[in-house]
Amino acid sequence: MKRGRTATVLLLLAAALAASAVAGLALGPVRIAPGRVLDLLLAGPGARGGAFASIVWDVRMPRVLLGAVVGAGLAVTGTVLQALVRNQLADPFLLGASSGASAGAVLVIVFGTAAGAGAVGALGGAGVPLAAFAGSMAALVTVYALARRGGTMTTGRLILAGVAVQYVLSALTSLVLVLSASPDQMRSVLFWTLGGLGGARWSELALPAAALFAGTGVLVTLARPLDLLLAGEEGAHTLGLDTGRFRAAAFVLTSLVIGVLVASSGAIGFVGLMVPHAARMVVGAGHRALLPVAALGGAVFLTLADLLARTAAAPEEIPVGVVTALVGGPFFLWMLRRSGRGAGVTG
Repeated sequence: MKRGRTATVLLLLAAALAASAVAGLALGPVRIAPGRVLDLLLAGPGARGGAFASIVWDVRMPRVLLGAVVGAGLAVTGTVLQALVRNQLADPFLLGASSGASAGAVLVIVFGTAAGAGAVGALGGAGVPLAAFAGSMAALVTVYALARRGGTMTTGRLILAGVAVQYVLSALTSLVLVLSASPDQMRSVLFWTLGGLGGARWSELALPAAALFAGTGVLVTLARPLDLLLAGEEGAHTLGLDTGRFRAAAFVLTSLVIGVLVASSGAIGFVGLMVPHAARMVVGAGHRALLPVAALGGAVFLTLADLLARTAAAPEEIPVGVVTALVGGPFFLWMLRRSGRGAGVTG
């Protein structure tokens, strides 16, 4: 019965994703009838449709796909981080991973350009994703080390450590913004700070999509160890899990995925907090079902959030990170109140 329920949920989410994608392709400054959108999709990228075909295939399709990929990836990494630290308030944004990735990318963009090495510095096209990965990994390790004391991690310490690291990284990004004399660089820094999908291009979709599918595929195979962590440190050891080594490997993998995603979209918060919690309420805590449900749920959520971001104040566009924060902030406060202050977990 549980497998049948999971399959039903996945089918419903897939249908919701398809509907939200069509809405994302149809709505905007130029509105296109959904029937016309479907005709253009069936005709393929080479469809003859004049301006409408160009809008659908060249402008909106990469953005919708990037939103789905980033939303799915943030939801999956949020689910894994919550298992690794055994706290449902964990999230790539709240734990500083997104801010670290953003800071790393901004440093490479600004100082790489200043050094005359292009926007990605001396590392070529991989410079921004690598810097984002390094920043994400450093932030996660720092927050985890600060929050864990005597084998115990409390909700209060975890949140305070994440907030403190975010403040430091935000200050670093602001300093880079002050030192940057180029208006183009300033816009880039603001993009990484607020998050956005407006720069989506077909040529830039391959890397985040590969990171999502490869990372999620590996994490699904690790569903049992993730489940064991929920039983507690001693229980996981008793059942044969080397928790230290497993956590280290999982932190590296999630940091890599987060770094690649942030390098494509900037820092978008609260997706990895809200979506796993909602998915857990529907299919339970088992990660073999939870991870794919969270992935589809995150894709739907960010696709709709981006649609709202570019239509709510048209012709002006709101950064999608602002939209997710407006929804996620109250949700976080509700979860914090519900979880109880200072609830301790062993980790």
